[in-house]
Formats: sequence, structure tokens, C-alpha cells
Amino acid sequence: MKKIFTAATVEDAKKAAAAEFEVAESEITFTVIEEPKIGLFGRVKGEAKVEAEYEPPVVPVEEEPVSSVNENGLTKIEAAKKYMLEVIKAMGIENVEITVTDTENGAMFEIVSEEFSELIGKKGELLDSLQYLSSLVCNKLDREYFRISTDCNGFRERRKTQLEELARKISANVKRSGRTSALEPMNPYERRIIHAAVSEIEGVTSRSTGEEPYRKVLISSTEKKPRNNDFRGGRGGRKGGGRRDRKPRAHYDITTSFEKDYKRPKPEDNLNTGLYGKIEF
Repeated sequence: MKKIFTAATVEDAKKAAAAEFEVAESEITFTVIEEPKIGLFGRVKGEAKVEAEYEPPVVPVEEEPVSSVNENGLTKIEAAKKYMLEVIKAMGIENVEITVTDTENGAMFEIVSEEFSELIGKKGELLDSLQYLSSLVCNKLDREYFRISTDCNGFRERRKTQLEELARKISANVKRSGRTSALEPMNPYERRIIHAAVSEIEGVTSRSTGEEPYRKVLISSTEKKPRNNDFRGGRGGRKGGGRRDRKPRAHYDITTSFEKDYKRPKPEDNLNTGLYGKIEF
């Protein structure tokens, strides 16, 4: 805010501004518009005019924390668990038990069921979908991200072991052949397992390529294999110089018996009958 103050002196005008704004003069920006003039015999004419500018500090308004409970009074864990049970029941699976374990920034939902194969799906695709959808449901409650992880009858650990074995097997083949090998498309969780396993193997490296959902891992060798025709000591020669001695190629007669018989001289070839022989009637 700005306001003009007048007084007998500039100092008095500043004091008047400070008194009205109820702050110290140091917090106000002053602009002297007009000063009193000294006339004949030292008389003061006029008044001092000062413009005072002061902006009060903005007091932050404390936002009320967003409740982590939905309209039904459920927490994030309860909302996610309720959603999982509803989906599993809609799949026709009745006997299911879900245990929840707190993690660093979320929770692990362990699903126990005799019909675990129907819950896991091919390579865990159904389990991943249930994890993703449950995460969307519970994270609608507030703006703080809550990580949902799902497992069923220890599937994640078994799958991790399989992927680590696959990474070691493919790495061994790559080191032996020197050729880059591409694995089938995987989700980010499984790709991280492959990368971690390959990083512990000397002589190979891995990287991801492609776009989701077809992104896959490439495993390559970091060692250069020597070429079989790597000659040293001169162009076109082996170590020590000189050209490589070549053995003469063996000659194979591929003439057929018919051709041999056809080319064999015949009695009539020795007759001196000229162009046409004598014709008798």
C-alpha cells in the first residue's frame, strides 16, 4: 500500500507513516516528493511531503491435511484389501485369505488360495493387474503415493529364482558365442531382476530396448572373440610372414558312364567315305 504523508519536516512525515502502518521506519520505502523551503531571514516555507510504501508480509494459510480415509471410513490398506476381495470373488474364487505386511512406503498383500493358478495367470499377468488396479483405488484417497505389492502363494520368489537362472544361462551362451541375445518382453519388475543378475556376471552386460508392453532385455558380451583368419606378420600370411601354403585341390571325375560310352571311338569313324557314304539300293 502507498500513502502520502505531510509534516513540518521529512523526519516527522516518516514518523507519521510508521505510526499509521504500525511498523518500524526501516520496513517502509519512502520517496520524498517535496521538502520545506527556507525563505528570507531563515524562515521555513511549506511542508514536507513524503510518499510511504509498505507491503505487509503474506501470512501462509495452513492447509488442512487431506484425510487418508475415504467416504466409507476406510484407510488405504483397507480400501485396497476390500477391492481385491471383491475382484477375486467376482472371479468365482471363494476361499481366499489376504495378509498385509507394512513396507517402507506401502504394503505387501499376500494372497493365499488353493486356486492360486487362476489368480496368478500367465507369468503373473493377472497378479500384476490386480496390483495395479488396487494401487489406483487406494491412491485416490490423498496425494501421498502408497505403493501396493501383491503376491500369491510365494509366486514372486519362485519367479525371481527362475529369472535369475535364465539370466545366468543366457549369459553363458552369450559369452561362448559372442552374439547378443534378446529375451522375451517383460514388465519393469522382471527386467530389473534380469539386470541385477547380469550385473554380477563378468564378461556380459544388459540393456533394455523397445516400448512397453514389448520392452525387452538384450544381453551382450563385453569380450572380443579372436577371428579364425587373424593372420599376423604380413598381409595375407600367418605369423612369421609369407603366404599360407595351399594344397592342390583333388580332381574328381564326374563323367557319367553314358558320356564315356558316347565319346568312345566307333568303327564307322574310321571309314573314309567323305561327307556322304555310298548309298546302295
